Amino acid sequence: MRGGEAIIESLKNMGVKTIFGYPGGQTIPFYDMLYDSDMEHILVRHEQCAAHAADGYARASGKVGVCLATSGPGATNLVTGIATAYMDSSPIIAITGQVPTHLIGNDAFQEADIIGITMPITKHSFQPKDPDLIPSMVKSSFEIAASGRPGPIVIDVPKEVQEGELTKFDDSLISTPGYSPNTKGNIRQIKKAHNLIKQAKKPMILAGAGVIISNACCELKELSDTINAPVMTSLLGKGAIDETSDLALGMLGMHGRKVSNDYINESDLLIAIGIRFSDRTTGRLDSFVQDTKVIHIDIDPAEIGKNVDVDLPIVGDAKNVLSSLNKSLKGYEVSGDVKSWANMIKEKKKDLLPRVTYNDVPLKPQTVIKEIAEVLTPESILTTDVGQNQMWAAHFYDTQKPRKFISSGGLGTMGFGFPSAIGAKVACPDDPVVSINGDGGFLMVCQELATVHDYDLPVIAVVLENRTLGMVYQWQTLLYNNRHSQTEFKDSPDFVKLAESFKINAERITKPGETKEALTSAIKDNESILLDIVIDSEEALPMLPPGAGINEMIGEYKLEKDVI
Repeated sequence: MRGGEAIIESLKNMGVKTIFGYPGGQTIPFYDMLYDSDMEHILVRHEQCAAHAADGYARASGKVGVCLATSGPGATNLVTGIATAYMDSSPIIAITGQVPTHLIGNDAFQEADIIGITMPITKHSFQPKDPDLIPSMVKSSFEIAASGRPGPIVIDVPKEVQEGELTKFDDSLISTPGYSPNTKGNIRQIKKAHNLIKQAKKPMILAGAGVIISNACCELKELSDTINAPVMTSLLGKGAIDETSDLALGMLGMHGRKVSNDYINESDLLIAIGIRFSDRTTGRLDSFVQDTKVIHIDIDPAEIGKNVDVDLPIVGDAKNVLSSLNKSLKGYEVSGDVKSWANMIKEKKKDLLPRVTYNDVPLKPQTVIKEIAEVLTPESILTTDVGQNQMWAAHFYDTQKPRKFISSGGLGTMGFGFPSAIGAKVACPDDPVVSINGDGGFLMVCQELATVHDYDLPVIAVVLENRTLGMVYQWQTLLYNNRHSQTEFKDSPDFVKLAESFKINAERITKPGETKEALTSAIKDNESILLDIVIDSEEALPMLPPGAGINEMIGEYKLEKDVI
């Protein structure tokens, strides 16, 4: 067995059936061996999209995604996707080719120190100098990527190591001194949490992606039901709780739901689970939950107390900690004060729902999201790009199940939405997958229409066309006196003709009702389609301006009729 064959065999042993990649000079040996393998390989049209597709696969399936690129520019094109996965705790393995070991450090053709480049944005990296090391490194990569707080791993394989013969196939795990995630949670801290909950009169829960990653959504619901606490989420926490339920308040933060932003500071106990309190979630820190006791549950001790002062830290896996906490709360009786608080929040949730009209032309983006929501089922997967399109989706689309809303949160990577949808569709072929994009982000990755066509992947690409870089345009409108510097597309392409040039069906939508009709037809026919939806370029999202407190939102939706 040669090194490249050992990579393939090791991936199969870890349950991998599909990898996303793009070949090049230093991966020719691997691709030659892949030729005789039954491993599915999806040829993307840009290496960055291979990383995003692997990421989408990981987020949709809960498994590790795998991408592959050659050395030098191929490897550096993965960097944005690796950083995206790192910021959002998504487990991917990025396998890169490298120049032969005797040329490393000589500035050889297409040489780049990808391990050095990605050191700040990976959990760990490997570079086998001997083919015998490959099985152990691949197995260990999967163990590290998926355990504790998940994240990306780079395996950089020199060309002659891919070609070299193994003397034995030994996939024993490599020792990783110092890496020992605490998953259980300290029982004494859990008892203290129990006591704080008993004392609370106005409890609230803030759920992040960690709840979804640890498969703790059932435990979260049990806790919320037991203590009658409303639940807010971060952007990546969408789906941790059914957002159509009474106690679900929606997203908190810069573009969050008004009920969440207005009342989090009124609570006397905040239970934060699997969340890192990013600036987009908290607003100005000195006015965030200053008079509220905070319990913070997270598997990464580095996140606890990093941004928000915590009264009770619990380091551990969300599922394990919540299971123990729920057991300790057996027999808990909800007080009258807690009932009154929860009932008040439920009423405020109704009162503060955004009221918008749905019959305007040009179309309001809220209209589009509403029509999409009416068509999709709880099993459908929605991926988003970054910017206004992302926040309209997060704000107006109620996610009912985990791993069904996929977006780039921490890095905010334009171009993420469409290739991540490809990965999600490969992971969940029976689930409808819809990707919502702005015209700016979609133009960065539109070449992946060829991938969708070649592999017959029925992904539905929605382009919200307002001919601007919407979010930056909005900031320039609100904060820079309408000085729109380099954020208007003077001559955008015809997206329908663009899609058709890739042999993908497309439709332009300009009127209410057309989105729903086209989407229903595409799902029924199980076909790839691009929906070019022309929206109002002046429609803006309510937001927290930089430096504002969590309850200091500016901007309101125009209310012409009392319609929710």
